[in-house]
Amino acid sequence: MIQRIQSLFYLLAAICAGVVFLKPLASSNQSAAPYLEDKLFDVQDHTILLVVAALAVLLPFVSIFLFKNRPVQKRIGYLSIIFSLLIIVAASLLFFNVGSTMDQSVEINDEMGLYFPVGAIIFSMIANYFVNKDDKLVSSMDRLR
Repeated sequence: MIQRIQSLFYLLAAICAGVVFLKPLASSNQSAAPYLEDKLFDVQDHTILLVVAALAVLLPFVSIFLFKNRPVQKRIGYLSIIFSLLIIVAASLLFFNVGSTMDQSVEINDEMGLYFPVGAIIFSMIANYFVNKDDKLVSSMDRLR
């Protein structure tokens, strides 16, 4: 149900995934084309990252309201884990693919935005644990009837 604890964890997962829109993933000491022209690498720099990050925010939020259908809620929870992982993987692949063509004097530092998808993964995993726990509780109650 909405008042269950997994709703809180799904909300925290959505917030952690949403922080990616506010915090940069990486920064540099000087501008470099194409992603570091403003010295910051964030999800708005590439369309794929933008779509994956939007889905990583949307899926845990949607799963809060699917409390009546626990199997679908679990599947969407697993999808939110996958999309949170895809943020990290896509950002790394895009950045390191372009990083090989950048000037060697450009110093790249990772920022806090790169670590928030990990928090979204952890919170989604905890929420899925509590959904499984509710599922087991309901099935044990069905056996007693």
